Amino acid sequence: MYAIVEIAGQQFKVAKDQKLFVHRLQDKEGSRVSFDKVYLLDDGKKVTVGAPAVSGAAVEAKVVGHLKGDKVIVFKKKRRKGYRVKNGHRQALTQLMVEKIVASGAKPVAAKPKAEKAPVPAKTTSAKKAVAKSVQAKKAPTKVEKADYSKMTVAELKAAAKVRGISGYTSLKKAELISALNK
Repeated sequence: MYAIVEIAGQQFKVAKDQKLFVHRLQDKEGSRVSFDKVYLLDDGKKVTVGAPAVSGAAVEAKVVGHLKGDKVIVFKKKRRKGYRVKNGHRQALTQLMVEKIVASGAKPVAAKPKAEKAPVPAKTTSAKKAVAKSVQAKKAPTKVEKADYSKMTVAELKAAAKVRGISGYTSLKKAELISALNK
């Protein structure tokens, strides 16, 4: 009998008394864990495929130990540039021993409660419009004020041109924008 089960975000084909290495789990060594995301069960006679998981099925395993995997060398090089970087990495793993595969009658594992974030109050559209108008008022000079356009950025000049109703301001360069605004 074998099963395809999801453990720590990866799918594994497991059988009874099989040892396997998975990404590090939070459980203590010697503790028993149960995985209820069983996608396929095969008992030799009948194959059961879940949609997406088989209900009532589970894989029970024992945490044998926590360890690090083999070192993986990451080497980067750009030819003729003198660029070479060598890094290493050892993945944190957990060794599991599959004790049994339960085809039916397993109780679903309750998810651990997560800390909820406080809801952020959403700004209304009228508040957003008021903020946008105040930003434009700060950036865009009015006709009454004689602003020094040479000290403004291109984005500020384009905003001022938009407020004044100058057509084609998006394709103008800084000097052209300044001359158009001074008219």
